Amino acid sequence: MAQQRSGADARTARAALVMAGTKGIGLGCAQALAGAGFAVAVCARTAGDVDATATLLRAGGAHAHGVVADVSDGESLAAVFESVDEVFGRLDVLVANAGGPAPGDFMALGDDDWRAGYELTLMSSVRAIRHAVPRMRAGGYGRIVVIGSSSVRQPVSGIALSNAFRPALAGLVKHLAGELAPDGITINMVSPGRIDTDRVRDLDERAARRDGTSYERSRRSAEAGIPMGRYGSISEIGALVAFLASEQASYITGQTPLVDGGLVPTLP
Repeated sequence: MAQQRSGADARTARAALVMAGTKGIGLGCAQALAGAGFAVAVCARTAGDVDATATLLRAGGAHAHGVVADVSDGESLAAVFESVDEVFGRLDVLVANAGGPAPGDFMALGDDDWRAGYELTLMSSVRAIRHAVPRMRAGGYGRIVVIGSSSVRQPVSGIALSNAFRPALAGLVKHLAGELAPDGITINMVSPGRIDTDRVRDLDERAARRDGTSYERSRRSAEAGIPMGRYGSISEIGALVAFLASEQASYITGQTPLVDGGLVPTLP
């Protein structure tokens, strides 16, 4: 894990950036990385959420920094990396995360939806990795973790945009593993199944309305289809991300592990 704990100077501790790191899976990743001793920067669109998350991480003893940004906007995202440079003077870990694209079946989605999904889901990671790699090369340490979805292995009903763009990210991760390995930089994609987040709650509520049932019944039905019989937690995702960010994971790259309680029955 990171070599410095909360007493270390923010410029000597290994530093991590978690995009969309104030809620849901992003927050779970930020908390896990802070607990592993990394200085942690988070970004999100809402100033109140950014401030609250940075305060929460500092209360746990972490060096924390928050930046207001829209990760789907190239200029806004570039400013995040510049801010991390100013505060931490280094970047060792990138968690390329973004809120899920608009839900909907194929015929319900227009060109604007596709453009927005492309910028949010695919290009936010492309741009972030482009910013991160030179900084990691300069620092001699690099861990990139892209947050994906179980849709990289099996399409999920009602989220056509995710089904299209997440597999594209998986292909990018596999390609970059070979390019970045000579620099000692690893890149992996953590692909959650049904995790207990606002996004999944929204999808369950949509399913309930479509099926003419209650949210509670819709969720129970979804949980019954998971071999472990429950949704995952953001801390379970965070734990895997923190491990992939560690020195111990130095020989793992180009992989796309599912964190889904056994939901997706496909071979790798």
